[in-house]
Amino acid sequence: MDYFSSDFTLGILGGGQLGKMMLYETRKFDIHTKVMDASKDAPCKIGCDEFVIGDLLDFDAVYNFGKKVDVLTIEIENVNIVALEKLEDEGIKVYPPTAALRIIQNKAKQKLFYVDHNIPTAPFSRFAYASEIKESIEHGSLDFPFVWKIAQFGYDGQGVKIIRNMKDLQGLPPGECITEKLIPFKNELAVIVARNVKGEITTYPVVEMEFHPEANQVEYVICPARIEDKVANKAREIALEVSKQIKHVGLLAVEMFQTKENEILVNEVAPRPHNSGHYSIEASYTNQFEQHIRAILDLPLGNTNSKVAGIMVNLVGAEGHTGDVVYKNIEEIFKMDGVTPHIYGKRQTRPFRKMGHVTIVNEDINEARRIAQQVKETIKVISK
Repeated sequence: MDYFSSDFTLGILGGGQLGKMMLYETRKFDIHTKVMDASKDAPCKIGCDEFVIGDLLDFDAVYNFGKKVDVLTIEIENVNIVALEKLEDEGIKVYPPTAALRIIQNKAKQKLFYVDHNIPTAPFSRFAYASEIKESIEHGSLDFPFVWKIAQFGYDGQGVKIIRNMKDLQGLPPGECITEKLIPFKNELAVIVARNVKGEITTYPVVEMEFHPEANQVEYVICPARIEDKVANKAREIALEVSKQIKHVGLLAVEMFQTKENEILVNEVAPRPHNSGHYSIEASYTNQFEQHIRAILDLPLGNTNSKVAGIMVNLVGAEGHTGDVVYKNIEEIFKMDGVTPHIYGKRQTRPFRKMGHVTIVNEDINEARRIAQQVKETIKVISK
């Protein structure tokens, strides 16, 4: 199929920042795009050829949108999968395939998938209702502390909570969830795997992630991870095994824990471009967004090597600020060498909302990390 400067249409479900950055690449290649999102102010609106307002969880909205494109992809997992399955049955190419998406959408199914395929992961329990957790503790089958996760629709740190006592159970959503053993890990790592329709596969370097302790969001992504080669090789091997078993098409971001004993445990996966790959826009030969486009259109995969060390700093809304956004001191980070800010196009800020990111590139990873800290301390995302 001729994708370039043609009548071909690529559909994207979700109009957030991931879709916006994907559109940088489709515009570079002159691929016609159509995006659907529930918000009329979605960041993707300014970059696509056609923009449709619609609920991603509504069957009719997703089905009718998908009927008018040639290939359909996602930038967020929370979509109506029944509509996607019907589109697949009718010949629309949907990537990631719905069989993979069904597993990934639900964290309980995801964890069971790892167990069934001998993929190392933290011990867990599955609950149909959150109220059952208390009973499990009282009967001695669940011990503090543990991690609670909502089974579906958790996103950007929402739907995850460390439970240290009975009081922490208050206010949890009532529906299906899992609890995981709290792992005393040494590092949180991630590997992005790219797989095209033919099954050709490649991985990006292992990255190290530093999280905000309250928001459960990534603050820094460091590439390459500051770990031993044998640990990095193990992480890549496990990520490739997850990819092989789940049979995705496109990108698969595999988040992992490195334990104090240097074991690698899979935490969870995302079947799309991912926060852990944003560094690649400036630091890699082929950035993750171009790679996703290559993979879902069954084009040859690009070089995933890094040209230079890269660190990504998330820009999130400051606590105590809600309303029209102001990027305080942004002009100061423009003065720093190797620093590139990315602003997502969200006019309204709120505490911990992802509003942008900054990439720092440098031949010396330690110098890049020093500058990243300086960036983090300089720019503030506040409201007017």
